[in-house]
Amino acid sequence: MAKAWTYEKAGVPHLKGEPAYNRALARLIKRSQIPGVLGTPGGFSSLFDLKKAGLRDPILVSTTDGVGTKLELARLLAKHDTIGIDLVAMCVNDLLATGARPLFFLDYFATGNFRPGVTAEVLKGIVKGCRQSGCALVGGETAVMPGFYGDSKYDLAGFAVGVVERKRVIDGRKIKSGNRLLGLASSGFHSNGYSLLRKIFSEKELKGPLGRELLTPTRIYVKPVLEVLKRITVRGVAHITGGAFYDNLPRILPKGLGARVDSKAWPEPKLFRLVQDRGNISNFEMFRTFNRGIGMVLVLDSKEVPKAKKILSDFKVSSWEIGEVIQGKGVTVR
Repeated sequence: MAKAWTYEKAGVPHLKGEPAYNRALARLIKRSQIPGVLGTPGGFSSLFDLKKAGLRDPILVSTTDGVGTKLELARLLAKHDTIGIDLVAMCVNDLLATGARPLFFLDYFATGNFRPGVTAEVLKGIVKGCRQSGCALVGGETAVMPGFYGDSKYDLAGFAVGVVERKRVIDGRKIKSGNRLLGLASSGFHSNGYSLLRKIFSEKELKGPLGRELLTPTRIYVKPVLEVLKRITVRGVAHITGGAFYDNLPRILPKGLGARVDSKAWPEPKLFRLVQDRGNISNFEMFRTFNRGIGMVLVLDSKEVPKAKKILSDFKVSSWEIGEVIQGKGVTVR
């Protein structure tokens, strides 16, 4: 007689009908709720009352991103409680580039073997990231795909929606030659360049103190930068992610303008220097791949720089004037 198969015997648990799992998920989601979230967790979609945002002429802003191969580092160290912070950070920091504040977040978690403990740790990090950025986790998707992912591996994607008043949208059009670049300190490598880092260091090194340092979660800039935007005219915001300085600064500059960056203007964290030495990496490649200690750049009039630095300092975010906008194109690092 042929074996009687079920979906669960094929490796896919019946999560949507599991009361304990649904209760745990609902508790986590409710920890991040903000005014405007409607309904209860577990529905087919999520509802948000935009009137609660309190804006007269709101523009919705959306972003999506992942964590990349930093996930492999979490797996090697069996530490999954901060990778969700990275996921939220990569999305909500992008929202800031338009001046938007995040409203809500959704996640996508895919794995070959559902392990409740690991999933719970990842979700705890996502909730923590949402709370740090003042947005709500309103839902997501858990996909169990046996035979597609290795048993101990998983992938993550995140989706954020924010809002900004139409007249306060930041699109770079007001940037002028002579404006200053204010660099905000990163918390480390954030979530970029890990495929290269994993080539430079051995698995043994990555399982030790070095790996734990590299797993430091991406800094979430939402609250300090929104405070700056509230009190100062900011002409442009660049999130220094994949492509680092050479690729990200030009994304916000009007035609005919470039940027000059002074690499000596801030104290580069020692770990970046170690990576450059161990990998024999050129300065150009370092500034095209890694943030080198600067996770976000604000473009300001020179007179506004001291005030912005003071506001950021109140949020315990270090910042430095790292360059200026110039006539021309592209980015020059000296």
